[in-house]
Amino acid sequence: MELKNIISSIAKVVLPFVLGGAILWWMYRGEDFSSISRVLTEEMNWTWMLLSFPFGILAQMFRGWRWKQTLDPIDDLSPSTTEKAADGQKVKARHTTCIYAVFISYAASLVIPRIGEFSRCAILKRYDGVSFSKALGTVVTERAVDTLIVMLYSGIILLLEMSVFGTFFRKTGTSMDRILNGFSLTGWLVTAICGVAVLILLHLLLKNFSIYNKVKMTLGGIWEGVLSLKRVKNLPLYLFFSIGIWVMYFLHYYLTFFCFDFTENLGLGCALVSFVVANFAVIVPTPNGAGPWHFAIKTMLILYGVADEQALWFVLIVHTVQTMLVIVLGIYAWAALLFTKRLNPKKI
Repeated sequence: MELKNIISSIAKVVLPFVLGGAILWWMYRGEDFSSISRVLTEEMNWTWMLLSFPFGILAQMFRGWRWKQTLDPIDDLSPSTTEKAADGQKVKARHTTCIYAVFISYAASLVIPRIGEFSRCAILKRYDGVSFSKALGTVVTERAVDTLIVMLYSGIILLLEMSVFGTFFRKTGTSMDRILNGFSLTGWLVTAICGVAVLILLHLLLKNFSIYNKVKMTLGGIWEGVLSLKRVKNLPLYLFFSIGIWVMYFLHYYLTFFCFDFTENLGLGCALVSFVVANFAVIVPTPNGAGPWHFAIKTMLILYGVADEQALWFVLIVHTVQTMLVIVLGIYAWAALLFTKRLNPKKI
């Protein structure tokens, strides 16, 4: 491997951590972390946190079930129409494999952002013999559907809650000049570093499109996966899963508001707006949105009247616990796959 490629590969792994770490350092510099133990043991209601877990799990399971729906219409899931599994049946993706692959994809993305899309297709090929390129085509379809849903509900929610921003600026007398003047030299420096890091990551992402050739994918296979949406047998169920994914994500987040006395009375509007803003923040490629997610949620909580320190502890605790859930699900799926029988077609 050439030195240039080695450096590029290292950068794709290191830069997201550097970017996320820089934002977190900027947010938590000077904070007294000894007080977090008091918040965790005395001020936090863990019952609500535990109640939020099933919704986070269901969000990923819905994604697995929906993925299975888009894979089913693809009659030719392997390079040859004559291929059969070990039991003589036609190769088909299994519900359990799809769900395990989704669990692992989220955990894998904690190490290398956005790698999950590739890892779950690789798992499906390894265990169920599903064509990598066609599976990836269905993932492209998923992303398109998710983007449309996010744009629709984001526009509606932001329009409904737009008055909150006006009220905040009128009551506080906040202006853009005051906001900009509030930045310290360190703040400007960190912002500049983060901006440069984002540009570098975007550059590497664009260059990384060559990975399609490296894994021997074909445009035909990807296109067939995209077209699979037209042949989904139960479209209402597909739409239910598509909407349900984001409802589950929201409930997974919203229930954490009731863990703390300073957020439990903020209301549904605050939860919806902060959820929308966070969805756009995590576009920045950091592990599980670490850094951008913290900053976005913290800013919105302050907008709704939460004290700065309380907002900082909220985002740190909620994000850490939810990330641990992602890791646990990934480990569980990995262990489950060890005991999963592979469907080995005669030719792959």
